Amino acid sequence: MVTIKSEKDIITLRVSGKILASVLRALKESTIEGVATIELDKKARMLIQNAGAIPAFLGYAPDEGSKPFPAAICASLNDVIVHGVPSKKPLKKGDILGIDLGVNYRGYFTDAAITIEIGEISQTARKLIQATEEALRRAIKACKRGNHLGDVGYEISETAKYYGFKIVKGLTGHGVGFAIHEDPTIYNQGKRGEGIILKSGYVLALEPMFSTGSGEITKNKDESFATRDGSLSAHAEHTILITDGEPEILTL
Repeated sequence: MVTIKSEKDIITLRVSGKILASVLRALKESTIEGVATIELDKKARMLIQNAGAIPAFLGYAPDEGSKPFPAAICASLNDVIVHGVPSKKPLKKGDILGIDLGVNYRGYFTDAAITIEIGEISQTARKLIQATEEALRRAIKACKRGNHLGDVGYEISETAKYYGFKIVKGLTGHGVGFAIHEDPTIYNQGKRGEGIILKSGYVLALEPMFSTGSGEITKNKDESFATRDGSLSAHAEHTILITDGEPEILTL
């Protein structure tokens, strides 16, 4: 069941989103050639704690039998799409790094992700990041009260098609707010006019994920997901609120 957040809920969610946005901005500034992603994770933990919040991903296990996640950030490098575990390996020029972050502030959860260029990257990699970010912008614009969830997926899939990239299969967006993952499941493809009707008070984590090659995925030993053919992938995400007017980005 999709939950509707009250005005009181939304006030605290805005604080959660503001904390997340500030931490993600600081991490982006620190994500440079030679830095290890484990250092970025340490910085995220410190900044979140200093803001009076809790890293939502740390210790999180989405399914029974899955390993509790060992970090505050998902650090997904190149062909890794999501759930990458931070490591001591230094970033190098030409890499692209997806950082996914969740914040729990007083029991209210927000979620966002960016893909960052490390030094000079290929034109294809830059185009991939731009396409994924554009898909997120278009998806957000479609999140108006009275529209359908299929309208959101349609904007994402049409953007992928326009740029010539593949939608990553089997990975989706989701509701968020009272927990890190809630209903509804938000597919990165859809048809206009299909799916549930969006209502004021819905809080959604939209997250287009594109690849330069195949959309097929594989699960690694550390439980991260990567493209099956080793092609580059990019990920962009915001937590948004459906309102009576324009959608509000809580993690901007």
